Amino acid sequence: MSVAHQRPVERMVRPFQDFAHKQSSGGIVLIIVTVVALVWANSPWGASYTALWGSKLSVSLGDFSLSKDLTHWINDGLMAIFFLVVGLEIKREVLVGELSSIRGAALPVAAAVGGAVVPAAIYVAINAGTEGAAGWGIPMATDIAFALGVLALLGERAPVTLKVFLTALAIVDDIVAVLVIALFYTSAISWSALAVGGLFLVALVVANLIGVDWTLVYALLGIGLWLAFLLSGIHATIAGVLLAFTVPASSFINPDQFLKRSRYVLDRFEQAGEKGEHVLTNEERQAALQALNHATYKLEPPLHELEHALHPWVVFAIMPLFALANAGVTLGGGIAEALINPIALGIVAGLVLGKQLGITLFAWLAVKSGISELPGGISWRHLYGVGWLAGIGFTMSLFISDLAFPDSSSLVDAAKIGILAASLIAGVVGWTILRGASSSRSNE
Repeated sequence: MSVAHQRPVERMVRPFQDFAHKQSSGGIVLIIVTVVALVWANSPWGASYTALWGSKLSVSLGDFSLSKDLTHWINDGLMAIFFLVVGLEIKREVLVGELSSIRGAALPVAAAVGGAVVPAAIYVAINAGTEGAAGWGIPMATDIAFALGVLALLGERAPVTLKVFLTALAIVDDIVAVLVIALFYTSAISWSALAVGGLFLVALVVANLIGVDWTLVYALLGIGLWLAFLLSGIHATIAGVLLAFTVPASSFINPDQFLKRSRYVLDRFEQAGEKGEHVLTNEERQAALQALNHATYKLEPPLHELEHALHPWVVFAIMPLFALANAGVTLGGGIAEALINPIALGIVAGLVLGKQLGITLFAWLAVKSGISELPGGISWRHLYGVGWLAGIGFTMSLFISDLAFPDSSSLVDAAKIGILAASLIAGVVGWTILRGASSSRSNE
């Protein structure tokens, strides 16, 4: 449709739609919100920042009551939706993406393992035996939205295969992070609540196996699973990942059936035109549209439908809200003094040095051993630049820092300062390296 024939409202919202569809948009929004949180927390109105996120919100039903502050509702509740989308992305990549074949998965898996083990080892070397030792999982994480956002800033100069590799690497990184949270950052377990969660999980699996295609069923059972995990002591966000694995990934009709139904319905729609063009006054056309919608609904796998429906909410609402609630660190004595803290040093060293060393080394070993190969169009300089971008921990690192130091706000603040500093350094250096690599490639 030409601009001249667009309705005024379409011309007004088009720039916002274009922005929302760009890969870099999520990263840009996160940067803006992070700056706002830091400025707010260190402004004369800093007390209002602390008071807002510390205010209590209670939900009661009969004798049952659940009371948490806003930060915990975001971190334990809304972030479960973030982990649900992460789980859907993992499942899609394993079924049909870069992780669906052993040889295709070997390189990103090896790189991600290196990018997790080396940063954790560096952090432990700096913080062993100190009060910050529990934070070893913080520098293991990569923020996929930020990393892809920085890569997207290069535009067409970044090879498509490089974006695919970074996505697969970040997905494997998310798997590692989820396992670390589940195994090492879980408090005392309530086995009765966990047993109830197990029943909800079984019900979800059964719904998948018998072919239930109603998304509401998975949503209701998923809420039950989340609540059971919340009360069990295992972090509630793990319920989001488990829910994702039970969402059907197959269509309920095959493409041939869809084409036959669609052609028949479209013929009916065309023939019904004699009774009036306006759909509101033409019952046959209304019925044809409903039949076409139903056929489309049956063809689109629930996994694909749910991922695309939730993704904008996660990128433009949940993650920015999480950043706003968690990135506001009071600097107090200053950034330089804060960065001297062993926790911050360990995180900066882990994310900035450990990520790029671990990813490059393990990827090199995977290629030299013959279990994988470097994707076409990617040089070792490209891969090294991606190693730097993977040092942008942010969302997942901030999340793990709260789990690692649940009883000490000062340790959490030190961790957050290290995460923010490391993410800034890694993003700038990674972008510079990849920009140079892309320029060299275009001049050849």
